[in-house]
Amino acid sequence: MINYIRKEVDVWLHRGLDAIIGEKFPGAAFQRCTTHLKRGMMARVRHGDKKALADDMREVFRTGDKNYTIEQGIRAWKDMCLKWGKDYRGIRALADDEDIAFYFTYLNYAPRIQPMIYTTNWIERLQKDFRRVTRMRGAMPDEDSVIVLMGKTAMDKESYGRVIPRIREDRTLFPSETT
Repeated sequence: MINYIRKEVDVWLHRGLDAIIGEKFPGAAFQRCTTHLKRGMMARVRHGDKKALADDMREVFRTGDKNYTIEQGIRAWKDMCLKWGKDYRGIRALADDEDIAFYFTYLNYAPRIQPMIYTTNWIERLQKDFRRVTRMRGAMPDEDSVIVLMGKTAMDKESYGRVIPRIREDRTLFPSETT
């Protein structure tokens, strides 16, 4: 019962995120983590079905294809849910989830950066690092020192220093720049 309540609270909080982000940052794109969705889906099926479902999910949430659109992704999602819904009612119900479009926001961006943004795991890892470094210090003298510490923590992450190919060419991220 406690796990059910925890899941319901998580869903309620998660569903409120897009509204809050839209209110505080009008026009901001909201990307939900496809990795967490995939994990949740995998937990709903028998062990013997996991590989086939993973293959279907990989096709639904494919990256790097400039011709693959959000509409095609949503259609593929619905088709997959109907296919798996024959054996799993819980998956069948997901076919009509109105929030599924938030999992396909990454398709609005250049195909070469889609694999970098379709999951939020890297953001969650950075937040974990933020919590770790603040927990190690009992107190901070002021807000500026917290900001400096967070900035230093983020800049020390080697994985965030990788070059993103042709990022400046993405008109969605940089609309006012000319080529």
